[in-house]
Amino acid sequence: MKWEGNRESDNVEDRRDEGGGGGGGGGLGGMLGGRGIGVGTIVVALVGGWIFGINPMTILSALSGGGAPTEVVQQQGPAKAPPANDREAKFVSTVLADTEDVWNTQFKKGGGTYRSPKLVLFRGATPTSCGQGQSAMGPFYCPADQKVYIDLGFYETLKNKLGAPGDFAQAYVIAHEVGHHVQNVLGISAKMDQMRSRVSQTEYNAMSVKLELQADCFAGVWAFHAQSAFQIQPGDIDEAMNAAAKIGDDALQRSSGRSVVPESFTHGSSAQRQRWFSNGFKSGDIKACDTFGAGRL
Repeated sequence: MKWEGNRESDNVEDRRDEGGGGGGGGGLGGMLGGRGIGVGTIVVALVGGWIFGINPMTILSALSGGGAPTEVVQQQGPAKAPPANDREAKFVSTVLADTEDVWNTQFKKGGGTYRSPKLVLFRGATPTSCGQGQSAMGPFYCPADQKVYIDLGFYETLKNKLGAPGDFAQAYVIAHEVGHHVQNVLGISAKMDQMRSRVSQTEYNAMSVKLELQADCFAGVWAFHAQSAFQIQPGDIDEAMNAAAKIGDDALQRSSGRSVVPESFTHGSSAQRQRWFSNGFKSGDIKACDTFGAGRL
């Protein structure tokens, strides 16, 4: 993947010097009640398991219930751009810029208008309009303020704890979270939230799987259209596919020493996550990402 020298996005806020974003705030309940969505739910479970000795799937089960009230927390002070010589920040800014280009084009083709998200860099904790964001959540998207949040230390977790190294694995994470923003712009996320109190937990878990797999597919659509800009090679796609496999629900259940229980899935199996990323990448078409209407996930 060749990214140096490509356009960088101006939609990046650097909060890494803000000292943890104001303390306790809404905590995990506030964030998840506000529907902060993405890779983060999985990482909360993993990190919680490592630190507190709690089975990761127990944490996932508790977090997937949602239902907590949304706590609106606003950032204080003007947004600050990252330093020009910060390589990691330049990388995420470049990937974000390309997602802007790709999704602007795709929405225009469909007669719509794309509103680009902001991407916030932080350390430790930061206030969001979905509640208090924590590094332990991993990267996440908050629909209430239309921002993607990432502590860049997550990339070490991705490489060393989850076994998914490589710059394109890192790009996949950003593209997945931007995929949740695309869902928000299309109104899909709002429909999901409306269904939360109308269906059983098992039914809602199944809907959550479809939402996450669609975000994976949207990441694949981005990768298809990014091939020229980033000179993407087969090895790059292998990195993304490996990352998708490492964070599959079945892989996490096996790594925790438990039996695989599909009814408890909230993000999809490794094979499903790979399949839907591949669907998007092979087609380059958002129409290939209808996980909600698919007969087979």
